[in-house]
Amino acid sequence: MWSALLTSNTQWVLVSTMVLGIAAGAIGCLAYWKKQSLMSDSLAHASLPGVVIAYLLFAEKDLYILIAGAAVSALIGAVFIQWIRQTTRITEDTAMGMILSVFYGLGIMLLTIANRSAGGNQAGLDSFIYGQAAAMVRSDVWTMLILALVSILIVVIGFKEWKLYLFDPDFAKGIGLSLKGMNILYTVALVTTIVIGIQAVGVILIAALIIIPSVSARYWTQSFRLMIILSALFGGVAGAAGTAISVVGNGWPTGPFIVICASALFIISLVFGKQKGILVRHLQFKKRQKLAKIQNSNTTMEMQGVSK
Repeated sequence: MWSALLTSNTQWVLVSTMVLGIAAGAIGCLAYWKKQSLMSDSLAHASLPGVVIAYLLFAEKDLYILIAGAAVSALIGAVFIQWIRQTTRITEDTAMGMILSVFYGLGIMLLTIANRSAGGNQAGLDSFIYGQAAAMVRSDVWTMLILALVSILIVVIGFKEWKLYLFDPDFAKGIGLSLKGMNILYTVALVTTIVIGIQAVGVILIAALIIIPSVSARYWTQSFRLMIILSALFGGVAGAAGTAISVVGNGWPTGPFIVICASALFIISLVFGKQKGILVRHLQFKKRQKLAKIQNSNTTMEMQGVSK
């Protein structure tokens, strides 16, 4: 059972999901500060119809074709969210929820049709729901690895621009930084990270790999740079650990185990986090309570001294 981890293909898959987790953690910090955590969930679900339509059109499970279909479908979902927000009184969160539900429902409907078609059951499209990293071949791994590295480089190279775009958009606009261009780049990077992760983690759970590491990192630091590093680290550890458990389990879905590993890191951060952890806040509260008692005691003694 454990020997499965020592095979060459498994080790490549482990590396690719670890890099995917790093990319998801880094991009997740942008989504966190842009207050669009639900956006990644919406676009992940919106990618499912594209996967199935690409399969129905070309009748083969080629990862390049399926990723292209997922990317187009997710980008259409992003355009619809923007259009609803700009042309109606519907709030952005509601628009995201609507697109998530409509596109996912359409995806499930198309998936049912595809599975009933000749050879549909053998296509393995169901693995895109919960993820199946063990089913990836060498070419799939290389594709995921290269695109994940591109997403990481987008965050690293444009770190200063991202910082201005997220925290001081007026100043960024004043020095000539295109907010529209940054928004498009953010959406493209987010969609890229989502679509390369859907085979390993699945359309339902890839959003968790983007959101949970960034929230966990927030419990440890106030620095944006350190938050990105920690979030990438948490995502990478969750991706590799979840995939290892999935491989050892011989066919277990990868996505749930990656999310469980990310959740375990979140619980550790929630309790022991240096900045906002429950334990630290409890100790700080006790310290303030003790100081207040000492101050009250001193004040009482001073008043008694004056009265005497």
